[in-house]
Amino acid sequence: MPPPPPISNSIRRLRFDHDEMTQQQLADLIGMTRQTVAAIEQNKYSPSLEAAFRIAEVFGVEIGDVFQWKKSGA
Repeated sequence: MPPPPPISNSIRRLRFDHDEMTQQQLADLIGMTRQTVAAIEQNKYSPSLEAAFRIAEVFGVEIGDVFQWKKSGA
């Protein structure tokens, strides 16, 4: 089994906490496709730094509240 990705995120919880925002609504707000948002949310794709900041801005939180990095071997 492969190791977990070093970057995880709280997008699903944040969407739920923001009136159950859909992936499509978030995608529209950040200028991406729903498929890309789904891949980011499922940790299958790491967003660009700009996209990460856009996501944080939508939810009105710091980028560290959306994305968490786990040091290798930790």
